[in-house]
Amino acid sequence: MMAETSIELLKSLTQADGIPGFEAEVRKIFRDKLSDTGAIGTDRLGSIFCTRIGNAEHPRILLDSHMDEVGFIVQNITDDGYVKFLPVGGWWAHTLLAQRVTITTKLGKVPGIIGSTPPHLLGAGARDKVADMKDLFIDVGAESRKQAMVEFGVIPGCPIAPYGPFMPMKNSKLFSAKAFDNRVGVGIVIEALLKLENHPNTVISAGSVQEEVGLRGARTVTASVAPDIAIVLEGPPADDTPGLGGSASQGKLGGGVQIRLYDPSMIVNPKLGEFVIETAARHQIPYQIAVRQSGGTDGGSIHQVNAGVPSIVLGVPARYVHSHVSIINIDDYTATLELVLHLVREIDTSVLEGFLFD
Repeated sequence: MMAETSIELLKSLTQADGIPGFEAEVRKIFRDKLSDTGAIGTDRLGSIFCTRIGNAEHPRILLDSHMDEVGFIVQNITDDGYVKFLPVGGWWAHTLLAQRVTITTKLGKVPGIIGSTPPHLLGAGARDKVADMKDLFIDVGAESRKQAMVEFGVIPGCPIAPYGPFMPMKNSKLFSAKAFDNRVGVGIVIEALLKLENHPNTVISAGSVQEEVGLRGARTVTASVAPDIAIVLEGPPADDTPGLGGSASQGKLGGGVQIRLYDPSMIVNPKLGEFVIETAARHQIPYQIAVRQSGGTDGGSIHQVNAGVPSIVLGVPARYVHSHVSIINIDDYTATLELVLHLVREIDTSVLEGFLFD
């Protein structure tokens, strides 16, 4: 039953459009799911959080997730009605041609397809080159700039999200959709707060904004809620595909919750890292440890706020992140949620003090 509930939540979250700075659809789901659970607050960038008050003598625990997904923004419309755009977040241009997108306007949603000049019209060698993003455009079916802008409502500044339907795979544990980075995290912080009962800690579940463009909302939401410790939930890239797998894999689908101990944005407090690993092992929760040479998460901002916030990053590995479609294993999601619940129940003031440096 828990998996069925989680799957329905993930379906609604992934099908919401929410590029950085335009997370309103995801924020609404967050608010609707948790409005009866605790006090809802927001910061001035648009991050949202729900607080379940505990005992004043117990820690304040932040469960963070970022609501935004990589996307694009309308830069201009050509005289012929084609939409020129800029990336918002990290994209690999190989993945873009002939993909569907959704442009959100004041007049409603506008579907479009990413295109470029056909290679056979560009001359010899064009087929072997990756199209530069500045040479791409979005075809919304408009016959003129005026029609695109006036009838369709597409104007500079409109957000553009990938179109990627939620779809079960033949393997019943696998699901594909856009935006698992990081709607898996949003789902977990929502479910964790709903499942906690009569708990002495104050637990704050948060949906931050603009992670994909520099971990921006994480800083302001942390300043707003002043946590003693943070657990960051993510949808990190899986590395179990051909050319990446083997003994070096640290993000395998079905391998369990990923516990990230290092990336260029944050070095995890060693005592906290040990506690999280020991907790997973003690409760027989499958886990995999990640030490990453690149990338970053909200933890990179959170751990630096005020006097410092001990932080750990837990992830549900996803294949093909930062594209129009990604794949997760629901067992990894369940394992991550289970570990979060155990951590929240077991971290008290004495445990927290054990993470502090002498």
